[in-house]
Amino acid sequence: MPLSGIRVLDFSHALAGPYCTMLLGDLGADVIKVEPPAGDHSRQWGPPFINGESSYFLSVNRNKRSMVLDLKSPAARGVAEELAMVSDVVVENFKPGTMARLGLDAEKLQGMKRALVYASISGFGQSQPTLAGYDQIAQGTSGMMSVNATPDNPPTKVGVPIGDITAGMFASQAILAALVERSTTGKGRYIDVALNDSLLALFTYQAGRFFASGEVPVQEGNHHATIAPYGTFAVSDGFINVAVATDVQFVRFCEAIHAPELAADTRFATNAMRQAARSQLVGAIEGHLREGTRAEWLARFEQFGIPAGPILDIEEAFASPLAIEREMRVKIQHPKAGEINQVGAPWKIDGRSSAIRMPPPLLGQHTAEVLSELLHRNAGDLVG
Repeated sequence: MPLSGIRVLDFSHALAGPYCTMLLGDLGADVIKVEPPAGDHSRQWGPPFINGESSYFLSVNRNKRSMVLDLKSPAARGVAEELAMVSDVVVENFKPGTMARLGLDAEKLQGMKRALVYASISGFGQSQPTLAGYDQIAQGTSGMMSVNATPDNPPTKVGVPIGDITAGMFASQAILAALVERSTTGKGRYIDVALNDSLLALFTYQAGRFFASGEVPVQEGNHHATIAPYGTFAVSDGFINVAVATDVQFVRFCEAIHAPELAADTRFATNAMRQAARSQLVGAIEGHLREGTRAEWLARFEQFGIPAGPILDIEEAFASPLAIEREMRVKIQHPKAGEINQVGAPWKIDGRSSAIRMPPPLLGQHTAEVLSELLHRNAGDLVG
């Protein structure tokens, strides 16, 4: 696998860090997950639990080996330091300043091993130790909640912890870049990723609109801020998404919904004009779409080459032929939970999905194995 031979020492917990290291593990890295005696916080998060195992923890900790180290113990900190010296990457998402107090910070470890890549993930950066780095907080401070709601309704968080997830993704991306550079320079890098920064980075065209006009984006609901008609529309038996991106597509769209008069209406002649008159346009379109079912309209839009799709719930989405064909729901055996489902890796390399080599580990399952294999030590060396 692409990262075969790369070892990651993972001091992270909860979501952002574990998601980062799971991605690296999915690509073949040997991830050593270091947990305190009580385990990663998320081992207790639930319900639901599967035979006592947290479904939350199981979702982001596959392809890892777990070892228990009580970092309050000098002996355990010494073992952690030795493990860093036989690793390529260190990942941590403790409160800023914690790793320095433990003597396991980037400055010290990279001083001992020049080639070490070290990544820290936090809510707001390493200079902001007093701010709680939780996803919900960052969704608020970043502005994400301000645009993720329907007009005249309260700010709304995204339905998944998108700050944690994107921070984990960006951290893994930077780690991979640092490993590529290291192959020619022999020198590692220190990577600092924050949830707030990661969410700001997602604004792309929304930030571009603000920078260009000075106008603060407002809640748009399910309609696009700059393209029309592009959003969610009511039909006789529910809702569908339609994305009409060009003037040429708009003419075809009007023909498809049996409304040539809309294409001829001077209010809707260009995208800019359609956006300015969006409320009138949406109302006119839905007047036609309510005359047919979701299935009927999706079939007709496919016939006319109009981008459109159904709005599925999670059960429908994972049961869809596309998700099945792309191996986005896979079954694995867990030593305690039994057969469990996992979300598949989102990439396909040489036409294949990355295999789940190991199920999410039990707490401390590999402590003896890691100590023996990597350090030629035994569990007794952790006492003291």
